[in-house]
Amino acid sequence: MSETSHDISTLNGLIATTLDSVDGYTEAAKDSENSRFGALFTSRAGERREIASRLQQEVTALGGDPEDDGTVLAGAHRMFLNLKSAVTGSDDKAIINEVEAGEDHIKAKFEDALGDMELSPAVRDLIETCYTSVKAGHDEMRDIKHSMEG
Repeated sequence: MSETSHDISTLNGLIATTLDSVDGYTEAAKDSENSRFGALFTSRAGERREIASRLQQEVTALGGDPEDDGTVLAGAHRMFLNLKSAVTGSDDKAIINEVEAGEDHIKAKFEDALGDMELSPAVRDLIETCYTSVKAGHDEMRDIKHSMEG
């Protein structure tokens, strides 16, 4: 199993980050006052759930135990997000700012993994496929954030 342990470890890190993203989008959908954003956040949460599932299936195929929970850091971030939304009254701009910050985080995690030359070609291909969706989500949230600043 040691020849796949690096792949499994990398994938499990991405799974935890992706599950954090699912949770973040789910929370943002609950907090959003704008129905357009609520539907968008719910849709993104579903896409991220699919990515996490694909990564989990690969970990299982490699003989590992797939991560099934987010990171401890994300739990703290969610508590901050909930506190901040209570204070700011859950306005959409504040929520978009938080979501976009989360998108920066997940995008960076996937980019770090893509730069890892120790990954097997099959795992790198899977990560690259998932990154396409992650980057699209990131870019969309970035564009929405910038449009709200204008």
